[in-house]
Amino acid sequence: MTVATGTGSGLLAGQQTRPLTLVQQVRAALNDEDFARAKALVANARKEKGDTPENLAALSWLARGAQSDGRTELADKIAAETQTLAVKALNGRSADDDANLATAIGAAIEVQAQLGVSRGERSSVIAFLERELATYRGTALGKRIQKNINLLTLEGHPAPALERAEWIGSVQPPSLTDLKGKVVVVFFWAHWCPDCKIEGPILEKLYAKHRAQGLAVVAPTMRFGYVAGGKAASPDEELRYIVQIRDQYYPWLADVPTPVSTANHQRYGVSSTPTLAIIDRSGMVRTYNPGRLTEADLEERITPLLAASR
Repeated sequence: MTVATGTGSGLLAGQQTRPLTLVQQVRAALNDEDFARAKALVANARKEKGDTPENLAALSWLARGAQSDGRTELADKIAAETQTLAVKALNGRSADDDANLATAIGAAIEVQAQLGVSRGERSSVIAFLERELATYRGTALGKRIQKNINLLTLEGHPAPALERAEWIGSVQPPSLTDLKGKVVVVFFWAHWCPDCKIEGPILEKLYAKHRAQGLAVVAPTMRFGYVAGGKAASPDEELRYIVQIRDQYYPWLADVPTPVSTANHQRYGVSSTPTLAIIDRSGMVRTYNPGRLTEADLEERITPLLAASR
């Protein structure tokens, strides 16, 4: 199976193709609901090259495939095996040192946690995730684990405080305590994020529509160490780039509190962007959603909170 390296509707004469990676092949098989093919791909790769980081990342996709296919015992077994092998391969290094191993460990942890919740073991799952967070705190994998903890614990509880020492824009970020009495949408975004650019205009429209009723928006972001094209950048250079992206794609955020802090993304488990948290007038999280929400979804969640008495 091959994929074109160029763009456009077809291949030009002499245009090169490249083989799909193992992970891409496994995902394609799972998308085709062909678990047997995915399993054979992983087995053959492991037989040929052993438990390489890429093979373990593919194995983690196999665990997710088994879970989606309803093969819960097999999914649990594969996930546990994946985690054990990937941790061994990491050999004491930071999870940030190998993206394939981080993928393998993160997916394995997620599958085991989700299966535990499905068995009614919520308390044990939270304890399991907290132990894993202690191991990987401060890494990108730590944010992924925190996301899974938040999915189980954040809704119905007070919103975690936001770090506000640094910000961009004309508005110094207030604390979430200062915003009690308002319904707050916390919009976590990143300068490189295409889905954020889709979510932004939706939030702009809803903010304009409901601001007079007490809707507030806070838009935390953070540095990632690079600018356009993945070019490494100093903190000051990247901050200027963040402002440039905001002005180009989110000009309405110039008057919205926009703190810049890695700690906020870690605290809210922002392993994917956008991530949205909706907080009611009393300061309780009512929605925690990694990923985009449609305008209809947001209206459905926000309108009842706005209608509630202060």
